[in-house]
Amino acid sequence: MVRALRNLPFFLQLVGLCGLWMMVPAVHALVAEAFHQARSFFYAGLLTLIFVTLVGVALSNRPISRTGLRQLLGLLGAFTVLPLIMAVPFHEALRTTSFLNAYLEMVSSFTTTGATLFAPERLSDTLHLWRALVGWMGGLLMWIAAAAILAPLNLGGFEVTASAEPGGGEARVAHMEGADPTTRMMRTAWRLIPVYFGLTLALWILLLVAGEAPLAAFSHAASTMATSGISPIGGVQNGVAGFVGELLIFLFLMFSLSRLTFTNDTVTGAAADLRHDPEFRLGLAFVVIVPGFLILRHWAGAFEVDEVDDLVSAFRAAWGSMFTVLSFLSTTGFESSDWAAARSWSGLDSPGIILLGLAMIGGGVATTAGGVKLLRVFALYLNGRREIERLVHPSSVGNARAVSRRIRRHGAFVAWVFFMLFAISLAAITVILGGFGVRFDAAIVLATSALSTTGPLTAVALDAPIVLVELNAGAKLVYGAAMVLGRLETLAIIALLSPNLWRN
Repeated sequence: MVRALRNLPFFLQLVGLCGLWMMVPAVHALVAEAFHQARSFFYAGLLTLIFVTLVGVALSNRPISRTGLRQLLGLLGAFTVLPLIMAVPFHEALRTTSFLNAYLEMVSSFTTTGATLFAPERLSDTLHLWRALVGWMGGLLMWIAAAAILAPLNLGGFEVTASAEPGGGEARVAHMEGADPTTRMMRTAWRLIPVYFGLTLALWILLLVAGEAPLAAFSHAASTMATSGISPIGGVQNGVAGFVGELLIFLFLMFSLSRLTFTNDTVTGAAADLRHDPEFRLGLAFVVIVPGFLILRHWAGAFEVDEVDDLVSAFRAAWGSMFTVLSFLSTTGFESSDWAAARSWSGLDSPGIILLGLAMIGGGVATTAGGVKLLRVFALYLNGRREIERLVHPSSVGNARAVSRRIRRHGAFVAWVFFMLFAISLAAITVILGGFGVRFDAAIVLATSALSTTGPLTAVALDAPIVLVELNAGAKLVYGAAMVLGRLETLAIIALLSPNLWRN
């Protein structure tokens, strides 16, 4: 039976792992003497494991296609079908909402978007734990899939530095590694799971030491590593860890700026030295420059009200800006407790446009962050700088290295194609949401939050939070589909239309 489960398709393996994972909130609810919730998760997990075992036995003697495109199709199935299974115990345990709302909540958590339909006080600790665990699993899945599925297919940002076209190059990488896609997936998982688990555990312990409550500490630690922004208390600004807790989360958010912060096992064409990694350097530039402009605006506002000598307020404004900028750049969406103080110090309203722009840029390639990705932005920057040089000196010859030339030419072209697809998707989703009765400004925020997987934008980008539970069924389904599109990216969806996938 173990051999049969091992030979399951990639999607069914994820279903089996989901069934096992449901036992964690079942035990948590049992300890808390919430017996109905314990039964809901235990029965759902047990039925899921029985189903996967029976299917595994039935498929044990059948050959299974395990190409990279098949795994990509399984990844799409995971983000669309797996939340249906996750929503069953959530809906049964809550008992005061529709199944559609439970499904959208699970899609939001599993895609690491983090937008929620429920006020924190409406959910029990077990349900908050399940949301954090689902988001954590989604982040881990993307970590593994980036190296084992997207990198060989030149997708997910890897197409910028690769010489092959997006969706191609799998055979070349597989030959270099000497392993089929399944073996590559297992090797990547065994390398990355201890790192991901260890970093989450370390941050959880540090937040506990800082004074945070156990559930809030775990949720914030898991949400930081998965960049999901899920919180049982409405955000880190409501926690008791204060500045120390935000500083710890700030340091661990650095892992979302570049894959080289935790490993260099993916062929990206970038230097192995983090100091020379363009993504990490560009991310740090945003973290310094954007708060710099905000602080200047803050200082101008403070000068108007004669509070320029308040250094404590100035420090709080600087820290609040830096933390919030990095949080939204990594598509996590946590808001600093000093963010409100920074705005009141200068009289500046909530800069929703800035937060929307940061979320669109996103984090590093092969991390849990969403958005356009820093590597694509860097490729467009290199190409733009070279074009300006040619305008000034038409006969000049670029002196960049071979890797930079490839990024500047082929990489910039592919990055521009992706950016156009992102913009078209943003416009299309905005129009469709508008057709379902969502007002224009809210539709733009919803589309941006979904495509960039930054759910907390719905609460902070506008003057008043967007109440997701009040959307009609059509708008909710469109928002859920947009979250899946934002998690997998448009180029990956287009790659699934390849005839090679359906001929095998």
